[in-house]
Amino acid sequence: MAQLTTERLLLRQWCEEDLEPFAAMNGNPEVMRYFPATLTRAESDRFARHIQGLIAVHGWGLWAVEVADGAPFIGFVGLNRPRFEAHFTPAIEVGWRLSRPYWGRGYASEAGAAALTFAFDELKCPEVVSFTSLINEPSLRVMRRLGMSHDLADDFDHPAVPAGPLRRHALYRMRRVTRNGR
Repeated sequence: MAQLTTERLLLRQWCEEDLEPFAAMNGNPEVMRYFPATLTRAESDRFARHIQGLIAVHGWGLWAVEVADGAPFIGFVGLNRPRFEAHFTPAIEVGWRLSRPYWGRGYASEAGAAALTFAFDELKCPEVVSFTSLINEPSLRVMRRLGMSHDLADDFDHPAVPAGPLRRHALYRMRRVTRNGR
């Protein structure tokens, strides 16, 4: 099972101790403002167990993130296979969700870059995507910092998001050839 390290972070498999802070994060309206709803404790636990199971099966996924010599759990960053049909699926996406106290420190970009390196170098993915609501400017900035590209023609209505301001999503892409010249 893959575990990634960066200068400041450890991306690892989930453990029991992650469930409580994960539920608090998923119940925070500010953290979840670009999602249709906050999650209950039971929904959050099911989601964490699902992610944990995918990592156990595939050896990679949406890893729990901890700060080296610091916070034992700040959220998740990693790779996922979108479970809906769209013009760009099947695909591997890079995604993140961090607890509010850890925003603005570059953690999402740092961990996202490690996940992209893993996707291209270990999984040999030809392309990785990322997507979010058009109004989620903080995540859009992370995608740009990671060097991902955006084409307006790729934007889409997320089929799992109800009609409203969160439904239209921007799709960002990074191709392996773009990233490391191969």
